[in-house]
Amino acid sequence: MRLPAILDLGAATPLWTEICAQRGQPLQLDASGVERLGGICLQVLLSAHAQWRADGMEFSVINASSAFSEALGLMAASELGPVEASL
Repeated sequence: MRLPAILDLGAATPLWTEICAQRGQPLQLDASGVERLGGICLQVLLSAHAQWRADGMEFSVINASSAFSEALGLMAASELGPVEASL
């Protein structure tokens, strides 16, 4: 699943809806196009990560843009696990 460029308040509900539609199967989020990650969408991602772990399913973030990786660092969101940076 490819994450949108702007993950702000307006993106939170559609993001949660799209993620929930994938429940019960491994989820791989492509963060290569993320330009901005806000706190609300980070909460959505952390909640989904916790749910997938509780379900025993794989949850990963790949191809993280520098903006996505920087936002994770600034918000101390290491719970999302290792993030692969895009080159």
